[in-house]
Amino acid sequence: MDYHLFKESPFKTLISFHKLIEALEKIATTNVDYRSNYAKALLKEIEHFPEFRTGIEDLNLILKNETLIQHLLADLFPTALTQNEIKAATIPFQNFTFNYSERFKKILQNAGRTFDMTIRDFDQNQFYIMNCILILNTLYDQHFDFNRPLFYDIPDANGIMKHYRILYNADFMEIIPTDKAIKLSPEDIDLLMDNYDNIDLWKEKFPSESWILKGFGIVSLFDATIESAVSNLKSNLLKSKTEQTESDSNFETIFRSIFKISDLKVGFIIYNEEEEKFVKPPYEDKKIDSFILHDMQEVDCKNALFGCSLENILEQNKPFVISNVEKFAKTEGNEKMGEHFLKLNIKSCILAPVIKNDKLLGIIELVSGKPRELNSINANNLNLILPYVVDTLERYKNDMRYQVEAIIQREYTAIHPSVYWKFRREALKYFQTNNPNKDYIFKEIVFKEVYPLYGQIDIKGSSNHRNETVKEDLKNQLESLIQIFENQNSNTNLVLLEQRKFELQSFYNQLEFPLKADTEQQIQLYIEKEIHPILRNTKTNEIGETLEHNYFESLDEKTGMFYHSRKKFDNAMSIINKKLASILDKKQVEAQNIFPHYYERFKTDGVEHNLYIGASITPNKDFDSMYLHNLRLWQLQTLCEMELEHHQLKSTLPYELDVTSLILVFSSAISIRFRMDEKRFDVDGTYNARYEVVKKRIDKANIKGTKDRITEKEKITIVYSHNNEETEYLNYIKFLQFKKVLEPTIEQFEVEELQGVSGLRAIRVKVINDIKEQTPKNFSYQDLLDELN
Repeated sequence: MDYHLFKESPFKTLISFHKLIEALEKIATTNVDYRSNYAKALLKEIEHFPEFRTGIEDLNLILKNETLIQHLLADLFPTALTQNEIKAATIPFQNFTFNYSERFKKILQNAGRTFDMTIRDFDQNQFYIMNCILILNTLYDQHFDFNRPLFYDIPDANGIMKHYRILYNADFMEIIPTDKAIKLSPEDIDLLMDNYDNIDLWKEKFPSESWILKGFGIVSLFDATIESAVSNLKSNLLKSKTEQTESDSNFETIFRSIFKISDLKVGFIIYNEEEEKFVKPPYEDKKIDSFILHDMQEVDCKNALFGCSLENILEQNKPFVISNVEKFAKTEGNEKMGEHFLKLNIKSCILAPVIKNDKLLGIIELVSGKPRELNSINANNLNLILPYVVDTLERYKNDMRYQVEAIIQREYTAIHPSVYWKFRREALKYFQTNNPNKDYIFKEIVFKEVYPLYGQIDIKGSSNHRNETVKEDLKNQLESLIQIFENQNSNTNLVLLEQRKFELQSFYNQLEFPLKADTEQQIQLYIEKEIHPILRNTKTNEIGETLEHNYFESLDEKTGMFYHSRKKFDNAMSIINKKLASILDKKQVEAQNIFPHYYERFKTDGVEHNLYIGASITPNKDFDSMYLHNLRLWQLQTLCEMELEHHQLKSTLPYELDVTSLILVFSSAISIRFRMDEKRFDVDGTYNARYEVVKKRIDKANIKGTKDRITEKEKITIVYSHNNEETEYLNYIKFLQFKKVLEPTIEQFEVEELQGVSGLRAIRVKVINDIKEQTPKNFSYQDLLDELN
């Protein structure tokens, strides 16, 4: 055993019993005969060892005189308590102890000859600084609180690590300065107070062996195994995977200390509430596994292998304890689970649910190769552990969810809830691979045999409106600049002013014609480079200064141009899009109750939406065409409501804009594939591309044989190909006409041929918009059938 574990110290240590000897000398002079005689006899025995008083530097002297020292310390180490107290004489913070109590001796004997007793997580610097603090508190009347608990970790005869809290008694010690000791000022002490981690500073103020530590200490230990193990567990669980090191105690060591079972093993399974499955935790380092699942990755909660056992955990939320697996396996209904555990040499086990807010997060598995080691009595020790496991597992599940979502975001895109399950499955496969850090080829996500629904509500003539507002802003800005130049001071360069006025007027005249693609950019660049420098660097009269001030106040901060008309237009567009999109999103929540389906919405010059419905998107529900009809009726009603909302909103807009509405009917089932490169869904296959072609071009199409667009303000246009689609939508329209949602007049016409697409027809009908602040009621497909019948 290395007695001098730390080679450097502010102390030169002398083990001495001088204070104890002085106490014995006082007792020897008392009138109590038996006490006086005892002290005199003991003093006579130690006369031959003056080092006991002056100080022992050769530690072998202590080892050679163990019995004498035991007699000398008898008052401090009562024989009656030696089997109970864990106690010894020592030099504080060092690896030298002697005069052990019998219980302490037995603990060290069980630990084995090779065991070296050292303080846990205690290094050279901490040792040095703690000795310095001892000097400050003792001789400088400081009160530095350094109550960090110190522990010895000592294994028992079965190899179970026990944890003992260390307490020191320094009543028999004396601190004496040497010639090398430095006298500290209050400023020195303040400096040390603020620099705990600066070991060089401490060594500067307390040079090595500049003080004498004379005497001995008494170390007392108490068994804090459970408290310490729980604390270690808490610390380890709070650490992220990246923070954990090889020195961290593993779970099994901690659990063995708590349960006092040398062969205890710990497993874990996660409960997937969405799919009602138990899943292995996909830890990359495989430090923790599952004995229930063993070589399976996941299992259904009601798997026949486990009979009703796991169901009982789910229903009762109580630990499932098997104290004798061999006996358990002979009971009818438990054979499979019993045999499964016996194959893994599990003879007793505890399966405990981990619950947070009445929700099952997972199951912790404790197993032993010995029967009766784990039972319903020591299962209560889980109450000390589970609160930390619960928080950790909840954090782990949240972290895993965030990581899965991050993968989805990175490899796919923001995913609609209806199809999220398929992306999640693929992301989990990534984590369940042996080494997820290696390149993993993500599979494309495809949904086959789905029915598309497309609709839009578009701002009529938005491009023309935008161009007109651009021209209006440019005209106003040019007019303001021309006016400024006309009021410039006569002292300025008249030729230059006339030239710039002419150029500004030329740009103004260009705006009388249709706006070209680069006109706005040309004017903006000209004003920034040629006009603004002149205005900032020339003097003018009072009227000119006012005009310039008003001009610069009117410039937009971002563009440096007039932005009044465009701002009104943009604000109107934003208000319309935001309001109509909010209606669509709100109605979508109701539509998902019809049948879960994929939904995506886009804001352009208006609001577009795509819906896809089919069995492949929601495989856990039976799909029927009735759901498709219900969704089509919902779509038509939603567009009616959006049209009505716009009509009521139009008078309050900063810029008046009209809208047109369109529905594209496509009755053939198609496949959609998630495009990995574009991070979005698209139709899959050549035949299905026809649908995309029509969808992209239909809103700009004309009525066949005319120059009139198929869409018209305040009306909904329904484009279709087949007679059965016409019949279906005419039924919807007639029903909504009866319910006073649509006007009586129905227009029907053919659509001009699009590139590669012909034979399209359309129905157009106007929404009744004189309903005062009345929201149309939603009618279901069943309401329509009831009405027809």
